[in-house]
Amino acid sequence: MYLPQLNKHSLAFPDPRDANEDGIVAWGGDLNPSRLLRAYQNGIFPWYSKQDPILWWSTDPRLIMELDDFKLSRSLKKSIKKFNYKFDTNFTQVMHQCANVKREGQNGTWINPELIESFEVLHGMGIAHSVESYDNEGNLVGGLYGLVVGKVFCGESMFAHKSDASKAAYAILIRHLKYWGYDFVDCQVPTEHLKSLGAKEVARDYFLDRLYRVNMSNIEHEWKVEEKLMQ
Repeated sequence: MYLPQLNKHSLAFPDPRDANEDGIVAWGGDLNPSRLLRAYQNGIFPWYSKQDPILWWSTDPRLIMELDDFKLSRSLKKSIKKFNYKFDTNFTQVMHQCANVKREGQNGTWINPELIESFEVLHGMGIAHSVESYDNEGNLVGGLYGLVVGKVFCGESMFAHKSDASKAAYAILIRHLKYWGYDFVDCQVPTEHLKSLGAKEVARDYFLDRLYRVNMSNIEHEWKVEEKLMQ
């Protein structure tokens, strides 16, 4: 199947419903922050190996987390109390830590310096965010990052140096997203880890319909830990 190449001088993307059977929508272009934002607004994300050109994906099925479906196990409930949490305090460090995670079946990482640079710009614009877990000595021991598109949080990657540190950060994020009035979390590619926390696979058409209804919505709130949600 013919795979369209993006034009570096245009931010336009093909329709994600026209992706090939693997879920690839297009290739090429660049990681300009404006292009990245446009991609996520259309349910498309970059994912590629170091030696490959930039590949743009919209997978079918898609993994999403309904905020009411998050599974808070008894053990995770206990683990949450072991850490302290902050939002957006160490954004770049979280990205670097995620880039260094060794992942089964993956050679290297898609979180390269160019992508980090673009996400730093989006972070400065208040679009990309990090959720961080700290131990009692103040060391960053886990976390995740992603970006907001309307009422959707697009989760990108997570890391943990202590057991449950990233899961606990995720639980804290879900708690806040519900309180602030978000719709769901886009988890992108199905993984057993996220399914175990309550994420589910849905058809791409269903995901895109949900996304397009809220991708231009605006929720006014500060990205800070709400103490009343930490009890």
